[in-house]
Amino acid sequence: MYRFKNYILPGFLLLFIACGPPVEEKSLTEETTAKFQFKADRFADLQLLRYQVPGFDDLNLQKKKLVYYLYEAALSGRDIIYDQNYKHNLRIRRALEAIVDGYQGDRSTPEFEKFLTYTKRVWFSNGIHHHYSFYKIPPEFSRDYWDQLVANSESDRFPLVEGEDKTQLAENLASIVFDLDKDAKRLNQDQGVDNISASANNYYEGVTQAEVEDFYSNLIDPNNPRGVSYGLNSKLIKDDDQVTERTYKIGGLYGPALEKIVYWLELAIPAAENDLQRSALEKLVEYYKTGDLKTFDDYNIAWVKDTASMVDAINGFIEVYGDAMGYRGAFESVVSINDVEASKRMSALQNNVQWFEENSPIMEPHKKKEVKGISYKVVTVVVESGDAAPSTPVGINLPNSSWIRAEHGSKAVSLGNIKDAYNQAASGSADEFAYTQEEKDRAKEYGVLASSLHTALHEVIGHASGQLEPDIINPSSYLKQYFSPIEEARADLVSLYYIMDPKMVEIGVMPSLDAGKALYESYIRNGLMLQLRRLNEGENIEQAHMRNRQTVSSWVLEKGMEDVENKVIERITENGKTYFVINDYKKLRSLFGELLREVQRIKSQGDFEAAKTLIETYGVKVDQEMLMEVKQRYATLDYSPYSGFIQPKLIPVMEGDEIVDVKVEYPNDFVAQMMEYGEKYSFLPHNN
Repeated sequence: MYRFKNYILPGFLLLFIACGPPVEEKSLTEETTAKFQFKADRFADLQLLRYQVPGFDDLNLQKKKLVYYLYEAALSGRDIIYDQNYKHNLRIRRALEAIVDGYQGDRSTPEFEKFLTYTKRVWFSNGIHHHYSFYKIPPEFSRDYWDQLVANSESDRFPLVEGEDKTQLAENLASIVFDLDKDAKRLNQDQGVDNISASANNYYEGVTQAEVEDFYSNLIDPNNPRGVSYGLNSKLIKDDDQVTERTYKIGGLYGPALEKIVYWLELAIPAAENDLQRSALEKLVEYYKTGDLKTFDDYNIAWVKDTASMVDAINGFIEVYGDAMGYRGAFESVVSINDVEASKRMSALQNNVQWFEENSPIMEPHKKKEVKGISYKVVTVVVESGDAAPSTPVGINLPNSSWIRAEHGSKAVSLGNIKDAYNQAASGSADEFAYTQEEKDRAKEYGVLASSLHTALHEVIGHASGQLEPDIINPSSYLKQYFSPIEEARADLVSLYYIMDPKMVEIGVMPSLDAGKALYESYIRNGLMLQLRRLNEGENIEQAHMRNRQTVSSWVLEKGMEDVENKVIERITENGKTYFVINDYKKLRSLFGELLREVQRIKSQGDFEAAKTLIETYGVKVDQEMLMEVKQRYATLDYSPYSGFIQPKLIPVMEGDEIVDVKVEYPNDFVAQMMEYGEKYSFLPHNN
């Protein structure tokens, strides 16, 4: 799946929004939003928001039950992402929760506040490594205070192992929490190191990068264009000199959590809206019971075909961002309901996918002759879990399998109420970082629409476009650690190329090309400057979406400045502040098209060396002076670099053993929700 995370960005696309972009036009009434506080908490570099679920109360009882069962299935897999991210995460999280639950000392001290901030950061990142930079989160409280916290807490949540007391627990976990050099990065993509051995994630054990490559090169059949997604639902381990997979399935790895997921999915099946949805859920249950990736393909095909259901869900091991080799899928789930009216407004993109493919600047052999089965909806999210929460995507396009996309199509969604929440809570940056008043005015008038269209084009057209050359089955196995930023760059470039096409005005999705200009301006500002606010001094870029955006922006900046007299983009310094000004939008569009052609070629041909050169040259290294300037200027805006969400809560109304209604509540206490989740949805042993 492809994820557009935090624009302003394989699966769903995840245009991930770790940062909080501008969004689509508001769907919530002024009266409703006036009563609803979107901002709920703020700490470290994070802010916690809330979102509403408009339309839920209008569902009939069958659909409400379906949503509730899928909601419980989503949250039942929450432990999995913690364990996937790092083998000690579950034990550390439960120790932190035991202290929050049972600390007998003074909770009003600055030291306890530092402890609580650390705990909230661990919850937010699904582990002890930062969700975007991948570096271990430093505790700001002392080691001595840690010992005091454990000693003075009374709770049955402490994750003791056989023969261990609390003093020993404190000692054992302190060596992990406080030693920032031990397992320092969850994902290490640096050149010149073994990216598997140097990564702290729990996808591999005892194997080297070379052994991983050898293992899968012996499995992949180059004559089978429908090769399954090898390694997507397993951990690769070396034991007694034998390299083997431990499959995620009932009776296998993560079995206890998967049993709970299946329990709720099996309740959901009788409540399914139609035969296609029922078939998809049955295949998903079979997949979790067997671990068979061929069954997962069958599930994805059935899921793609179901475009009529009001209620939908993603549940599985989906995105490969966290694996340096691009094999392992992180658990995630998103449960949603269709926003029918908003979906109608954006249907023109879906209806013109073949035109976009035929008019793309990419090479003819890399164009699909027939784009199949593309569907696009604006949806209202009910709950997210695993890798999709608390930091959430704003757009999704699935499945990730190239051959299923080619033969059966894909489903793209924009998470409408998530965007609404970001829009309500965000403060604009254009006044500080835009150079001209014309830019600032364009951002105010068209920024929300431009961001919405960028998400839609990225998801609907971008990830669904292009095709591989015949001998390339799984491009991630060729492009390795560069697959994700290349794929995100490809989808972004499709969006950037078409947002300035008169076709967009012709089909009625935007009033004028000024919306395209607004996107160009915000994208360049973000790619070259704004996103740097997420980094600490001395850091380079690790996260795939950030690498993508800097690669695209830096490449067009460099190429556009080759015309010395008529710079396409000009860097201006005034009063100690840096600005990037676009002088020629038409030529900039041409450059986006040129880069799109090359990025599509890289993916279609599995050209690792070209991917490495492009990303390492333009997308990794950071101008440290620019970083510090951006952080100083952003500090005046009182805006957190990253945003995430406290989830709505579904409450079944019971009469005896029967559900007669389901209600939605909107919690506003992040700590309380995390403690409730930790108590209700902890199904995996802490020494899994």
